[in-house]
Amino acid sequence: MAITETRSLPPQFVEDLGKDYATQLTGLTSQPMDTTKFQPMVAGQDQAQTDAYNLATTQGQGIGAYAPYLSQAGAYGTAAAGLSGPQGYSSFMSPYQQDVIDATMSEYDTQAAKGITGIGQQAAMSGNLGGGREGVMRSEYQNKSDMNRALLQAGMLQQGFGQAQQAANTAFGQQQQLGADQQRMAQLVPGLYGADIGTLQSAGQTQQLQAQNILDQQREANRMAAYEPYERLGYMGAGMGNVMGGAMGQYQSQVTPNQSPLQQAMGIASLGLGAYQAFKPR
Repeated sequence: MAITETRSLPPQFVEDLGKDYATQLTGLTSQPMDTTKFQPMVAGQDQAQTDAYNLATTQGQGIGAYAPYLSQAGAYGTAAAGLSGPQGYSSFMSPYQQDVIDATMSEYDTQAAKGITGIGQQAAMSGNLGGGREGVMRSEYQNKSDMNRALLQAGMLQQGFGQAQQAANTAFGQQQQLGADQQRMAQLVPGLYGADIGTLQSAGQTQQLQAQNILDQQREANRMAAYEPYERLGYMGAGMGNVMGGAMGQYQSQVTPNQSPLQQAMGIASLGLGAYQAFKPR
């Protein structure tokens, strides 16, 4: 006896899609994914940040920022001290001053000697040559000449000393001013270094953040590229589910399979038993 079965079979195009999907899925998932293309990365420090670090560690903090200025201020203070006191003017004396004094005194002595000669001539003309009056005149002249000579020499020495003293005072004030300037710089420099460090850090952080954003965007692009085949297969699988679900309800196939020898024998036996039951005596 033939048995008829009814089976719901997908259409051929659905079977083809299923085979293609299985082939692609197997091929894709059989290969390991290279995750290094989208692993997290950190942007390195910008050059401005490196400069800020170097500045902070070498000169921008601690005694290294102001020590050179304090040292220079001390040197100016020492120089100023050397310009004070009784010998402070000596280094400003003109090296030619003594030569000028000597020449002036020599000329003065020459002129003074001429004056003495004139007194002798006057005494001779008046008939007092070698007398007491000539001696008095010579003595008075010499005393006055010596006094004038001393005053002239003292004046020149005083003038040279005054000029040297004035120059020493000027240099002393300059050294003190320079020392004060260096002390002010010692106070200002750490703050100036700090401002420079802050500016470099801010600029460097801005550039580092931009570099980090570029790395993040590239990493995301690599991740999307790596997962695109999987997402595409996911969309394909979801679409196939919808297609196959509808196709299975629309297409049916009726199949009458061939009987096996046992089924055929049992069928023949059934027919024979039925015939016997019909024709046996009652």
